[in-house]
Amino acid sequence: MPFRFPSPLYPIADAAAGRDVVALAEQMLAGGARLLQLRAKDATTRALIDLARAVKQRTDRAGARLIVNDRADVAALVGADGVHLGQDDLPPAAARALLGAGAIIGVSTHTLSQVDAAVAAGGIDYLAFGPIFTTASKRNPDPVQGLDVLRRVRQRCALPLVAIGGIDASTAATVRAAGADAIAVISAIAAATDPMRATRELNDLLIA
Repeated sequence: MPFRFPSPLYPIADAAAGRDVVALAEQMLAGGARLLQLRAKDATTRALIDLARAVKQRTDRAGARLIVNDRADVAALVGADGVHLGQDDLPPAAARALLGAGAIIGVSTHTLSQVDAAVAAGGIDYLAFGPIFTTASKRNPDPVQGLDVLRRVRQRCALPLVAIGGIDASTAATVRAAGADAIAVISAIAAATDPMRATRELNDLLIA
């Protein structure tokens, strides 16, 4: 069966967001997240495995799915549901060989040429595109792409499409209207006073 996002909200529990990442994941799940990405770019492999196992226990209890950012090997070790790959990570075909046919594999793209290459190569379940707006979640972010480019991505990509980069409650509905099936967020939840409430409100907004 082709992959579909279980919800239009795709929260990312980022270890660099200034909160305990396991507690943040718990709050996202309590707020209704059903697909969660764990991102810990600065963690050692051992620390990432420990984090991923802890978050996997919580996603299992919540009936949610866990995607590990960048590291297909860690995703395989902890039994995660899939991996999200960047442009410099393991190629999707190699990740598929490691994780198996049932794994969820997504890939980040930042230009139309990268979108075309990812679609042509195949072997992925969803495509991420951004940054749509200015973002503070990356040290060296790619150039802002905006809504017009997102609309062009939608026209040339039949895969489930998640938009990322600087999206919050004030812009989420507009981004969805431009063609995104789901919205990936970090700061809009992690920087909130109550991440659980922020997750629920964003999810409700996108469903409405």
